[in-house]
Amino acid sequence: MTAPALPQSEIKRSWYKRNEIAVTPWLFLIPGVLFFIVYVIAPIFQSVGISFTEWDGLGDPVNVGLANYAELFDDDAFYTSLRNNLIWLVLYLLAIPAGLLIALLLNQTVFGIRLYKSLFFFPFVISQVVVGLVFTWFYDPTFGLFNVALSWIGLGPVNVLGDENYVTYGIIAAGLWPQTAYCMILYLTGLNAVDPEQIEAGRLDGAKGMRMLWHVVIPQLKPATFIAFVVTIIGALRSFDLISIMTNGGPFGESRVLSFYMFEVALSEYGFRMGYGAAIAVVLFLIMLCFIVYFLWSMYQEERGR
Repeated sequence: MTAPALPQSEIKRSWYKRNEIAVTPWLFLIPGVLFFIVYVIAPIFQSVGISFTEWDGLGDPVNVGLANYAELFDDDAFYTSLRNNLIWLVLYLLAIPAGLLIALLLNQTVFGIRLYKSLFFFPFVISQVVVGLVFTWFYDPTFGLFNVALSWIGLGPVNVLGDENYVTYGIIAAGLWPQTAYCMILYLTGLNAVDPEQIEAGRLDGAKGMRMLWHVVIPQLKPATFIAFVVTIIGALRSFDLISIMTNGGPFGESRVLSFYMFEVALSEYGFRMGYGAAIAVVLFLIMLCFIVYFLWSMYQEERGR
């Protein structure tokens, strides 16, 4: 028995017309994928290659193998930067519960709520440079509002940005201001998607207050929480702007983080050591990659278990 002949119009249709639904999305994705490969993936491999060389950025690179990585183990400035990055990582995560708390407070239908949302969102839309300058003035030991407030309770002036014991925490506090606003927006968006039927079912079961929040609301905010964690961790590990504006790595290099130290050794007055700077960048990338892979794997396992 022979197969029925295709209509003449079907035979004349082009390959694209017959596969339009499958092909069209890729046509939109190809430009973005090409840009991602050229400007993200390729520089990563290029940086790894440079990290095995001694290069000033002008002459020919000299292959030195693992010498740059071996030098990191004896570099006190590297350990200071790594320690500060860990402090950033732990304290920067406070933006997530703070953003959730503010989002819950703003997720109300009261008069003027749009104005309040705009005021809380404002720190996120301003430049990090502006944030750094504002907090530099805020911490100023002579006229800053921080020390003015301390004088009200009988405490002497504290030079936050000039004291090696406080400087990292002062910069982190400045960074938490816009980061909390970003997490707040993520959670406000997530709260709008919370299923009201689950809320009602929880009320019928007697859940209210913290029990309602923990067992009903927060589980539905997992996508927003995932994005908040990833963005906050990446922001903590690649922090550079605020440090450059507020302290330029001082005092005595105590406010350095890995990204700023990488800039110092590669492009600043410390010498154009591109290979050593690339080695620091590779270490930072691997730390960041561990966290991202962990969160992606956790999300994958959760989706697979559904």
